[in-house]
Amino acid sequence: MLADDTQQWGLIHAFVLDGLGSARAITYGELVDLQLGEAESLWLHWDRSHPSAQAWLRSQSGLTVFACDVLLEEDTRPRVLALPNEELLLFLRGVNLNPDAAPEDMVSLRVFADARRVLSLRLRPLRSTEAVIRLLAEGKGPKTASEVLVYLADSMTDRVNDLVVQLAESVDREEERLELDERYTPEHDSMLSLRRRAASLRRFLLPQREIYAQLTRNRLSWFVEDDSDYWNELSNRLIRYLEELDLVRERVNLVLESEQRRLSERMNRTMYLLGIITGFFLPMTFLTGLLGINVGGIPGSDSSYGFAAASLLIALIALFQWWIFRRLRWL
Repeated sequence: MLADDTQQWGLIHAFVLDGLGSARAITYGELVDLQLGEAESLWLHWDRSHPSAQAWLRSQSGLTVFACDVLLEEDTRPRVLALPNEELLLFLRGVNLNPDAAPEDMVSLRVFADARRVLSLRLRPLRSTEAVIRLLAEGKGPKTASEVLVYLADSMTDRVNDLVVQLAESVDREEERLELDERYTPEHDSMLSLRRRAASLRRFLLPQREIYAQLTRNRLSWFVEDDSDYWNELSNRLIRYLEELDLVRERVNLVLESEQRRLSERMNRTMYLLGIITGFFLPMTFLTGLLGINVGGIPGSDSSYGFAAASLLIALIALFQWWIFRRLRWL
């Protein structure tokens, strides 16, 4: 693919699949008079934000106005739309692996497909398309238009697995540190961030699982024979990821509850000790306060042994209280 084509027309990749797992790259200029062989299929990958790409889609792609409007709308969610003549609109979300981006900030991939053609559009770079292109270069890529959809969905699902594993491992580390160190305090904001990331990822994966289930049940005539099995496997994988995300959210809640319980126990223990200390010194404080009032008639004020006697009395009171507390098992 020439750089000029990408910059001028918004065409990122263009391939003619040979039906054997390989493909040849073509330029924008070759699209006008392109004739596909009997076993060949066309895959065009566009930059959705490029004006020339939008113009080509509306004027030269042969798609209906409705299909173009849906593919180019600003906000969308994962879904699948069946069009007349067994055409298909497919909207998927993939993990955002771009620099300085949050992985759970999913990247949208919009696809139109029929028996011999796949048109995919993206706004931000998506690693999944690059993975499929590498497979084509190795001769191990999709052979038909329907397999392009399966390969793209499979690659996007693989990257979801990496993110789910990362979230689960983060919770594992927090749980392990809580078990090994009673004084360890997990960062509350960090745990809440994990829970938000899991919830955000689940938001897009749940409808995507429904998409794969629909493609499993509603097999089009141009699907390869075992495509339904692959869509079913992708659906099962997403079910497992959704279960893992639910578990991550529950485990985060348990970590936060465990930390809250520890804090409550520490506070109760501290308040208990303060109460014991206060109760222990209260009689002695009362006695010293009573002896310290500045009025006449204080016992022992004129005796040289008054301080020693008062100290001995306080010590006896302290010893008696210690014995009482021990008997009551407060110490």
